[in-house]
Amino acid sequence: MRLPTNGLDYTILAIYFVVVLGIGFAARRSVKTSLDFFLSGRSLPAWITGLAFISANLAATEILGMAANSAQYGAYTVHWYWIGAIPAMVFLGLVMMPFYYGSKVRSVPEMLLLRFDRAAHLLSSILFAFAAILIAGVNLYALAIVVEALLGWPQWVAIVVAGAFVLAYITLGGLSSAIYNEVLQFFVILAALIPLSVLGLKKVGGWGGLVDKLTATHGHNFTTAWGGTGIGSVNPLGANWLTIVVGLGFVLSFGYWTTNFAEVQRALSAKNLSAAQRTPLIAAYPKVFIVFLVMIPGLVAAALVPGIGRPGSDLQYNDAIPYLMSQLLPNGVLGIAVTGLLAAFMAGMAANVSSFNTVFTTDIWAKYVVRGREDGYYVRFGRLITAIGVCASIGTAFLASSFSNIMSYLQTLFSFFNVPMFVVFIVGMFWKRASAKSGFWGLLAGTVTAMVNYFVLYKKGIIGIPTDQGANFVSAIAGFVAGAVVMVIVSLFTAPKPEEELEGLVYGTRSPGMAEPPAPGDEAWYRRPALLGWGAVILAALCYVPFSF
Repeated sequence: MRLPTNGLDYTILAIYFVVVLGIGFAARRSVKTSLDFFLSGRSLPAWITGLAFISANLAATEILGMAANSAQYGAYTVHWYWIGAIPAMVFLGLVMMPFYYGSKVRSVPEMLLLRFDRAAHLLSSILFAFAAILIAGVNLYALAIVVEALLGWPQWVAIVVAGAFVLAYITLGGLSSAIYNEVLQFFVILAALIPLSVLGLKKVGGWGGLVDKLTATHGHNFTTAWGGTGIGSVNPLGANWLTIVVGLGFVLSFGYWTTNFAEVQRALSAKNLSAAQRTPLIAAYPKVFIVFLVMIPGLVAAALVPGIGRPGSDLQYNDAIPYLMSQLLPNGVLGIAVTGLLAAFMAGMAANVSSFNTVFTTDIWAKYVVRGREDGYYVRFGRLITAIGVCASIGTAFLASSFSNIMSYLQTLFSFFNVPMFVVFIVGMFWKRASAKSGFWGLLAGTVTAMVNYFVLYKKGIIGIPTDQGANFVSAIAGFVAGAVVMVIVSLFTAPKPEEELEGLVYGTRSPGMAEPPAPGDEAWYRRPALLGWGAVILAALCYVPFSF
């Protein structure tokens, strides 16, 4: 599958790496305090944080994983975007960001410390740090697949080289370096995916030719969003409309987008509350359309290699993107495409590593291990733990190798770690009676229940779910319900927090940070968060129409 590379391909790669390190050195000059290192001094404009928000999500795992999803499940992939992302991103911007930003927390777990107690805070910090390292490892593994397939580098070389560059620019410039590089990476990623999608469609005779080929080999439902999703129906996804809407569209989606600090951290670095709210709302618009750039290559791969991913095939679902690149891209364009995937990997890994170093330093080390030291100490420790985090993610990279579809692996992690945290947030935010003790027990119950459902009930065949993704939807629902029920029970038998301690932490109350007047220009109609948010929801709903028949 490997293409012969030439000097032009490596020149493009070298230029990109030089620019990445240059941004790191430039950002270093702005790092004077821990707030600068971990949250860019809360100084960035909305358009910067918005592009960084979507770029952090558009990682190599997203590109390879969603292309693998499309090769395996077809057009059902659109659900991960239009129902599985946009509503939750809008909810984050309109409802949750005022609480996050107004309370001036530095991380998502710190919000649980304010709303519940130290036990909930410590457990959430440990779970998040662990998940961040696992997800960063997935990005490394995704990178290794591509670089080994297309450039012939051994996997360990690709992992070490790319990991070293991520370590260098985050250690130098902290979050600012990661964010400015993510803005650059967003455009590099588009430069890689657009030609691949266009050439892929040309190869199969356009969209009509693609649909005809897939209908002949996979059936009509493979190219529709809702075909075959009736309860009791059989479809490639192994899920019905109810588990898609509830499991993916609500539980997994809201769990990921509203509590994943790798994303929320970008909004917390914005210069004011209005910019923080607009960060996920701005990101929602490219998110609506990016699905086509990752879905089309997967569908084309399924059309060209009908047996992809099946027993006996030389190609796994994860190979959809590398396969098309090797078949369609000439030298020079190959260099741009590989650079784009490297950019995607770096964006995803940097997002997880920068959120990991923040949570570990501010939520674990500074609160429970070494307290009360001068600010410079925590900046130095943040740089040290960044190096440790990168090394640890190298160690977890190969855990993903047992999954032929790395997006299934990621969704499994989200059901274990993000969904239980979301139920604690949502109950605590909308129910004043939720007690301080309920946060810890709800988080623990949700996590354990999701793991038991996946590893015991699904893996041992006790429940008849045919696919990993279908099992993930059910695990997410089970974890959410268990966490909510346990929180209610514990709250009924333990004392609630005093109402004066809930200001700005429960819906219907406000903190001083929420009342700040709009900055000059933010009052313009086209910057109103409600307009941006509902516009994105309507646009996503309209996109479903061509895929509904």
